[in-house]
Parts: sequence; C-alpha cells; structure tokens
Amino acid sequence: MRTFKLGTCALLVGTALVALPACAAGTWPDHTIVFVAPFSPGGANDLVARIFAKEVSKELKQSVIVENRPGAGGVVGAAHVAHSKPDGYTYLVGANGTITNSLIRATQPYKDAQLTPVALMGVAPSVIVTNASNPANNLKEFVENAKKNHVNRITFAVAGVGSTPDFVGEMMKEETGLPMQAIPYKSGSEDVNAVMGNQVDATSEASIVTLPLVKAGKLKALATTWGGKLASAPNIKTTAEEGYPNIRIGHWEGLFAPTGTPATVLDKMNAAIQKAAKSKEVLDALDKSSIEPGRGTRAEFIKFTQDERARLGKVVAKGHMKAS
Repeated sequence: MRTFKLGTCALLVGTALVALPACAAGTWPDHTIVFVAPFSPGGANDLVARIFAKEVSKELKQSVIVENRPGAGGVVGAAHVAHSKPDGYTYLVGANGTITNSLIRATQPYKDAQLTPVALMGVAPSVIVTNASNPANNLKEFVENAKKNHVNRITFAVAGVGSTPDFVGEMMKEETGLPMQAIPYKSGSEDVNAVMGNQVDATSEASIVTLPLVKAGKLKALATTWGGKLASAPNIKTTAEEGYPNIRIGHWEGLFAPTGTPATVLDKMNAAIQKAAKSKEVLDALDKSSIEPGRGTRAEFIKFTQDERARLGKVVAKGHMKAS
C-alpha cells in the first residue's frame, strides 16, 4: 500500500510538472511586456512604439513598457532582443534597418534568423525637409539650386548607417546626381534638430516627426517619399510628382520577437497589434501624421520584410552602402 501511494504521488507530481509549461503558455501574459525601441526618444520609431504600447496593454490586460536602446543604426536594440529569452515578454520595434543592416555591415552581434517578424504596426511616409530659410520650395527647386550654384557637398542627416534617412540620401544621390554626404545622428529627432539649427542641409524623416515642425514654420517640406498625397498635408508633393519616382521609401515600424518564442504567443500578439491598429485612439494618433496603420497576419508581415529587403538590397548594391 505504501508503495502504491508513493507511486501515485510521484505520478501526480510528474503530471503537475508536465502541465506547468502548458499552463504558463495558456496564461500569457502574466507580467510586464517590453517593447524595445532601438532609437532615442522623439523619433518615429519611439513615438509609434508608445502609441501602440498603450493600446496593446489594454487589449492584453498587462503592462507594456517602451525601453529605448539606441546605437549603431538600431543594431544595439536588435541585438538585445535577439539574445533575449524567447518567452513572449521582449519584443523589438523594428524598422528598415532591421532587415537591411546585415546587407550593409560586415559583422553584427546577432544573426537575422534570431529575430522573427510578428506584426506590422504602421508605415509613416518619409518627408524630405530642409531649413525654413532655404529658398527652395520643393525638391525640384532644391536640386536645381544646388546644381546652378555648383554646390560641391550637400550634408544630409541620417539616423545611423542603414536607417531610412540614409536610404533616402542614397536614392537622392543616385536619382539627382547631387553630391550627398551622410551625417549620422542617433535618432530622427536629432536629424531634424540638426536641420533646424542649420548644421546640415537636409534630412528625411517620418511624417510623425516632421509635419508638426513644418506646420509650425520650423522646417520646409520638399517632398514626401511614400505612396500618394499626405491626407494631413496635401500641399506637399510626392517625389514621383517632382520627377523622381525611384526615391521611394517609408518609415515602417514592426514588431519582432526572439526566434523560438511560441507560435501561440506570437499569434496572440499579432492579434493584439491588429486590434490596437483599429482602435480610435491609435487611428486618431496616426491620422494626425498621415501614418498608415499596420494590417495583416504574421505570414503577411514576413513576406513584407522579405520583399523590402530584396528591393532595398538593390539600393545597397548600387550605392555600395557599407557601415564604416
């Protein structure tokens, strides 16, 4: 009888141990979730991360905080997430650099395969801007003035090598023939501050960052680089309208998880992001800056990242873009 009781207890304990992971997965999330923004506060990446964190927190009924880990064009933050425990509590709010850094850098502290796409959060049109005192009123005039005055260098602020502004600068160089020189900063907010302070000639930043400053007369918009007209600023022409259709890129933000995170958890997070993207609070915040909310399944976001990597990879190869 004693043997039977011991065996029964062992069986019950063993069953309980086996059941623990399943219970844990079923109750996700049961503590704070972290969205890592790989750029400094104030840029599009950080702002979109915070807009979504608040609504995702409501949806999952768990605290979601944004943690800034800037450096090396987003590599520092991406590496942190790539090496984090794949338990569904740490995510990267990635951008273009997340899928192009390995094309530009000879080495980086993580492999692309260590990050798994989860959900597209939004796409912010990029707006090419210059100092408010610049005589050019659009991109065409900016290019013509530079050529007419035989300018031998146009400084262009970028949020690190491989960032969206860096790609815009490279595309401008290729399409206009202007002598562009990239000047690296840590974030989009630093980029626009440099332009406002006349430390550099121009930059291209997300509409969420640039439009308030354009409307306040602190920056001058030259063109927008994604899709059609901006709903909140229809007077700004597109690069295609200005004669440069190949200058095309958007500031997209998407959630990535450490590879190995349970698929059931990733599906729940994708659903939470999609629901947040349809909420009045998020839509109102995004509409103010003409940002398109993210849509689609995990599979669709994976395809989006693959297509963009292939398209931008051609820009990297043509421009011989390399991190120093």
